[in-house]
Amino acid sequence: MAEAERAEPTYSQAVSRLEEILERLERGEVDIDELSAMVEEAAELVSLCRRKLTEAEMQVRRITERLEREAEAPAPPAEPAPGEGEEEVPF
Repeated sequence: MAEAERAEPTYSQAVSRLEEILERLERGEVDIDELSAMVEEAAELVSLCRRKLTEAEMQVRRITERLEREAEAPAPPAEPAPGEGEEEVPF
């Protein structure tokens, strides 16, 4: 499958894969032929995680700002309850 066709991993998937890579490196299970490829993969995953965190932070900020604007906006005048505010017309 071509790289462009692969679905981008979720944040959780990327973190899990980074943990796997780190564990293998810490246990010394990576030979020199794999090392460069694993470091490159880890670097790409770190970039992906940073981007996803930044996007999530921006989205939360936009939502929070919108909610703050809504809270500060004056409330529309309340509609009178049925029968309230109506004057009796004498016949």
